[in-house]
Amino acid sequence: MVGISLRELRIMAAGTTNIGFEEKLWQAADKLRSNMDAAEYKHVVLGLIFLKYVSDSFEEKYQQLLVEGYGDEEDRDEYLAENIFYVPKDARWSEIKNHATSTDIGSVIDHAMDAIEKENDILKGVLTKNYSRQELDKTRLGELVTLFTNIEVGSTAAQERDVLGRVYEYFLSKFASAEGKLGGEFYTPSCIVRTLVSMIEPFEGQIFDPACGSGGMFCQSARFVKEHQGNVRDISIFGQESNPTTWKLAKMNLAIRQLEANLGKHNADSFHDDQHKTLKANYILGNPPFNISDWGGERLQEDPRWKYGIPPVGNANFAWLQHMLYHLNPAGGVCGTVLANGSLSSNTSNEGNIRANMVKGDVVECIVAMPSQLFYSTGIPVSLWIMRKGKGEHSRGKILFIDARKLGYMVDRKVRELSEEDIQKIAVTYQNWWKGTGYEDVQGFCKEATIEEIEAQDFILTPGRYVGIEEQEDDGEPFEEKMQRLTSELSGLFAESIELQNEIREKLGAIGYEL
Repeated sequence: MVGISLRELRIMAAGTTNIGFEEKLWQAADKLRSNMDAAEYKHVVLGLIFLKYVSDSFEEKYQQLLVEGYGDEEDRDEYLAENIFYVPKDARWSEIKNHATSTDIGSVIDHAMDAIEKENDILKGVLTKNYSRQELDKTRLGELVTLFTNIEVGSTAAQERDVLGRVYEYFLSKFASAEGKLGGEFYTPSCIVRTLVSMIEPFEGQIFDPACGSGGMFCQSARFVKEHQGNVRDISIFGQESNPTTWKLAKMNLAIRQLEANLGKHNADSFHDDQHKTLKANYILGNPPFNISDWGGERLQEDPRWKYGIPPVGNANFAWLQHMLYHLNPAGGVCGTVLANGSLSSNTSNEGNIRANMVKGDVVECIVAMPSQLFYSTGIPVSLWIMRKGKGEHSRGKILFIDARKLGYMVDRKVRELSEEDIQKIAVTYQNWWKGTGYEDVQGFCKEATIEEIEAQDFILTPGRYVGIEEQEDDGEPFEEKMQRLTSELSGLFAESIELQNEIREKLGAIGYEL
């Protein structure tokens, strides 16, 4: 095994949020790349990961049926009834791994992909099928199969931890880096997605994500509906994604969950090839690429989407916001999106004017400052924007500011995560305010501000400006006594510092050095 042991794989795959699993798996897989171009290699790797997912989920159900002993383990309907893809015998991972050291491993994988597509209409034209090409080193391909053999990505336990999504997205970001195309695209942590969904509650109607990535926002929305005893058939999913590999992943991801979706006829740029031009969605959820500078804005100067001002050609942040607003249902449509914090205060290149026009147009409803270190692939601080067309009586002419920077807990030295209690604290605060059911300002955490108050702050939307500093609990010590105690302690520290300085001078002098 290259770079990682079987034991390490199994231990790490059993974790919940430890990024070491993704990172070490990437390191092992990347070592097998040899001289292959990253843009080409990614299709090889990501296709195999999905194939392993499909086979894992099938195998788990197969073993269950085998134990039950009714002889129906090869009955295709038994799998389809539980939204599991049926995998023919010669396409199962057990068959593929048996050919890992054979020169025909490429042909075996291609055949497996074809067979799975034939048995599952929803996957037709989605799976990668060029593993038998001559230029692909079959020894390295076999080693890659062996590597993935020892992790589970499709079992029930793995699905609950979203192992597929995490590994897939992490690999995509690393491939983008290797290709020199990072472009501001980052995997949206599950806790951020859950927060957005809990805030806007996409229970029924049309849901749209104009930069849908692997479809995580849709999956979480469907989960929300099910948890609230709703019917997923009451939601209609629309999405768009420019990256062809990621677009296929989204189709796979939704297919796994039996969610019907319109992701456009093909992968396409939302700004220059809008696949849903007439859509006015009830809900929009998104995490568009941050601070994109080469989005082609110079070709869209007269675009009708720019109701609040022409976005700068050097940064797409306000183009994304206005694109989303353009696609919102005018009768109460609500949008929840993630954006870099710079958008809250920037006054360069017309951004300040656009933000002011959006506030005065009363389409911004809530801003949430999120904790740092939530993204494991970037340190860029982010905020949540909640925008709504046709505000209700309790939110009209106002914006709710929430400062959630102190929430969450450290998973490890690099990554922070929001607990379910943190998520509910944010969501309930917003819901109570929006619905007018028992909301109160809390110093240091949340504040309702009028448009006039925001104008007095030059339309800067940084929550910290409005919520103030959290009140500190009185420790009961009188002020004068506290100051005497603190100044006495400080005086002692000063005296100690002088003693240390003198000691250092003395020791340096003894060896011929003077300060």
